Amino acid sequence: MLAPMDAPEDTTAAGVWRRAYAAAPHRDADFETMSGVPLEPVYGPDDAGDADGSVWPGQFPYTRGPYASMYRSKLWTMRMFAGFGTAEDTNARFHDLLRAGGDGLSVAYDLPTLMGRDSDDPLADGEVGRCGVAVDTLADAEDLFAGIDLGATTTSMTINSPAPMCFAMYVAAAEAAGTERRRLGGTLQNDILKEYQAQKEYVFPPRPSLRLVTDVMRYCAAEMPRFHPVSVSGYHIREAGSTAAHELAFTLANGFAYVEAARAAGLGVDECAPRLSFFFNAHIDFFEEIAKYRAARRIWARWLRDRYGATDPRSMTLRFHTQTAGVSLTAQQPELNIVRTAIEALAGVLGGTQSLHTNSMDEVLALPTEKAARIALRTQQVIAAETGVASVADPLGGSWFVEELTDELERQAEAVFAHLEELGHGSLLDGVVAGIEANWFQGEIADAAYRAQRRLASGRAVVVGVNGFTGGNEESELPTLAIGPEVEEAQRKRLADVRRHRSDPAVADALARLAADAAHTERNVMPAVFGAVRAYATVGEMIGALAGVFGRWEERSVI
Repeated sequence: MLAPMDAPEDTTAAGVWRRAYAAAPHRDADFETMSGVPLEPVYGPDDAGDADGSVWPGQFPYTRGPYASMYRSKLWTMRMFAGFGTAEDTNARFHDLLRAGGDGLSVAYDLPTLMGRDSDDPLADGEVGRCGVAVDTLADAEDLFAGIDLGATTTSMTINSPAPMCFAMYVAAAEAAGTERRRLGGTLQNDILKEYQAQKEYVFPPRPSLRLVTDVMRYCAAEMPRFHPVSVSGYHIREAGSTAAHELAFTLANGFAYVEAARAAGLGVDECAPRLSFFFNAHIDFFEEIAKYRAARRIWARWLRDRYGATDPRSMTLRFHTQTAGVSLTAQQPELNIVRTAIEALAGVLGGTQSLHTNSMDEVLALPTEKAARIALRTQQVIAAETGVASVADPLGGSWFVEELTDELERQAEAVFAHLEELGHGSLLDGVVAGIEANWFQGEIADAAYRAQRRLASGRAVVVGVNGFTGGNEESELPTLAIGPEVEEAQRKRLADVRRHRSDPAVADALARLAADAAHTERNVMPAVFGAVRAYATVGEMIGALAGVFGRWEERSVI
């Protein structure tokens, strides 16, 4: 209970936590077990009143969670990743997910869009709309978000090299529908560093690519207070084969690099750091994943305060989205993927995630069917409504096992940071770029993936249905979503129609301005990007204009 109003204010860590918890809104829920046992919002040592904030959620170093009340105030956002075929196809799936109880949109773009190529590019043949939605121009973005109140629904966009263009299309489509940009909330992935390290969807060399990232950060700082301009992503690093420790270390190192890049571009640490969000993998090693999230919060808080001089608690509070592991899914006995996804999602929740995507059981075979996507969403809803895990913050905190794993992952991450500092002569930004240019990250990930594959091949690691317990594999067929050639044909017709009806001189002028602004490093390219988007220039045309100034990046082979 809080002390009476006339009592001296309790300045202990416990007192600070109690006031923050009492001031937070609380969900209308019964915070008790199924047997009626009342549950405290957090558990710790009986003598923790004078302890530092490490015992309490919402206090530095935030090991136990970023907020004092955690899920008692608000459950994580259930954000289902969706995108396939044309913009109209994906728009229909968005509406289905929102009707089913999803409360955030997450846009998956197709491979040509991710690579900055238009649907009529010869290199896009056979890939249009296959692994996500095809977006070539503002017309596609208008169709993609049609009928959705973007001021009331947060939107995440998984896009990197063409991130400024797709972001501008989203903003322009919202404004055309009557939603002013300051009301828009969500996250742009815009994490180009991990593309060189893991996912390989880069276009330009690292330095000019970083300039584009910071231009988006500066624009959002000035124009869009509710939007996160970068989601620093460990997910793809882990999917490429890294260990949990490498995922943790590489992701946070990239985050530190973006802070340094933003400061060099004129933003203060407390202007840029609160706008960064993070994106982690939830893999199948249950306790290691929980420890990874706890270590991430602690490391970020300490580095932002002690190295970068942050004073705003929001700068030191790491908030993250989680997605269950795609690489853990199996084509054999795919129904078992529901089990894997549930375990991984539970790890994300116990680790304190702010939003969560659960993979569908059929994603290893194709884009998810409507039924499979609904089961994946229902998995989150079962965790939230039936298990009771949202009643208590950091329920595994204090476990000797989890605390030791948290400490060990932190130790391994610090060793990586020390190596990158040495590469960068004291700068994490320069160290990360040097590591990319020397293929150090890529080599570390490749070595980890090789070790994991050897364990699987030898039988030391067992994956049910793959190299153990294979009975029933002959019954593994599932109905899957098929994206036929008619989708590519329809999208190319759509693009041709846009080209016919736009003003070619206006497009040429807009692209010339974009190239001119890119050539002047002191200029923010975002106003020129918006001009080109509103002239209905294509993603490929805008990328081409920038490539004429920045050049294109070619990675050398790891031997």
